Amino acid sequence: QVQRSESGGGLVQPGGSLRLSCEAFGRTFSRYAMGWFRQAPGKEREFVAAFSWSGGNTYYADSVKGRFTISRDNAKNTVYLQMNSLKPEDTAVYYCAASFFGGYFPNEYDYWGQGTQVTVSS
Repeated sequence: QVQRSESGGGLVQPGGSLRLSCEAFGRTFSRYAMGWFRQAPGKEREFVAAFSWSGGNTYYADSVKGRFTISRDNAKNTVYLQMNSLKPEDTAVYYCAASFFGGYFPNEYDYWGQGTQVTVSS
């Protein structure tokens, strides 16, 4: 089992930046496709960004493309989400997740972090 610890959320003004971190514990981190999802109040959990299962490609939701960047450091067992030009509609709880094969849907991921709140407001 892969346990995860997320950090980096908080309150930021529109146009600002945050970097989320997700440190994984347990099984070999590099074997997993890692992704980020988010869930706003009253809405379903939605895909934000992910690595392919091989780690060679990255994928982004259209709503964050060009503003968010996913990266990983296998030596530190950590995946990051750099978020720039934040908008109020980016407000949500952000979750990192691990999957053997990757994908765009929550049910394709096997392990989840506890979530970190990101609030974009002036």
